[in-house]
Parts: sequence; structure tokens; C-alpha cells
Amino acid sequence: MPRASSRGGAVAGPPSGARDDGSLQNGTSHMSLEELLELQSQVGTKAYKQLVTGGSTKKQNCRPPVQKACVADKHRPLEMSAKVRVPFLRQVVPISKKVARDPRFDDLSGEYNPEVFDKTYPFLDDIRAREKELVKKQLKKRRSGEEHEKLQHLLQRMEQQEMAQKERKRQQELRLALKQERRAQAQQGHRPYFLKKSEQRQLVLAEKFKELKRSKKLESFLSRKRR
Repeated sequence: MPRASSRGGAVAGPPSGARDDGSLQNGTSHMSLEELLELQSQVGTKAYKQLVTGGSTKKQNCRPPVQKACVADKHRPLEMSAKVRVPFLRQVVPISKKVARDPRFDDLSGEYNPEVFDKTYPFLDDIRAREKELVKKQLKKRRSGEEHEKLQHLLQRMEQQEMAQKERKRQQELRLALKQERRAQAQQGHRPYFLKKSEQRQLVLAEKFKELKRSKKLESFLSRKRR
């Protein structure tokens, strides 16, 4: 029975270390400044702080816990500030802008090759010829006025385009003939001769002179050149 009572007394009583710490802390509260400085010099700064603060060595963090920033939903409505005036016309839903693409000036369409174009679209010559005949018929119906002048300019432009196309085809046929001639010389074992640009222009002028002479337009052409 005495053993049980002693065990109970041991459990119920507070630990001696806690009593000493509490008594020291209460004692330092009534000490003067000189006594506190003397105590600090005797026990050390670290031990002195433990005595004054109650023996806690853990650092207290005064910062509030940092909350994780939530990821904004991209489909949520747009938040507008109340301090800024909302414009009358504003874009609520983003709209993709349509970009116009001209195949004549776009790199995606490739480079313009006249020979390939003529072989791919041979029917355009018939369409141009029909349009030219239609303009001529409308020009006969309108003898004067602003519409007559517009049709006259249109017919002249179509004739100039036709002449330029014929000249381009003539030069193309000449280049093809020169290429075939060089190929034949290479097959015979001769060294091919490549004409200079000035020589090519002379050949083109010679062919044009022959064409004008056959069509009996040489005199009018020379008279325009003299003027």
C-alpha cells in the first residue's frame, strides 16, 4: 500500500525541471537592470534568453501561411476593372481574322513560269478571242460618248496584250530552237556555244523584221521608229 501511494505521488507531482524554470523566470521579473546584465554575463546570452522567454528554443514564425494561387480558367468571363470606363464596342469573344491571300503574289503558289502556264491553261486564248469579238460588237453599237471611249481603250489594251503574248511566244520558240541546236552539237561531239544576251536580242530583232516583212507592216513600223 505505501508503494502504491508513493507511485501516485510521483505521478501527480510536477517535474523538478519545470519548477526550476518557472521559479527562475518569476525571479528575473523582479530583478533590476544591473542584476540582469550580471546574470547574462555569468550564464551566457543563449541561456539568458532561454530563462527570460520561458525556455522555448523554437523560432516563432509570424508570417501568415501562404496560400497557393489558383489557376484561372481560360473559359471564365473577362473581369473588367470598375475604375476604368468600359468602351461601347468591345470584343467579348475573340474572333480569328480572315487573311485574304492573292495567289499571284504568294510564295505558296510557286514561281511563275510562262511555258508551264501556257501548257496548263491553253483554253485562255479562246476565251480572250471571244471577249475581243464581244468588245468589237459593243463598240459598233455605241458610236460616241463615254462608253465608246471606254470600249476603245479596252480594245486597244486587249490588242496590246495579244501582241505582247505573241512576241513572248516567238522568243520562247527561238530559245527552244537554240537549245535543240546546242543539244544536237553536243551529241555530235562538238562543244556547244552559248549566245550572249546581245546576240539573242539581235536574233529576236531579225525574226521580228522577217515577220513584219511577211505581213507587209515593215514600212509603218519603220516610220514609227523614225518619229
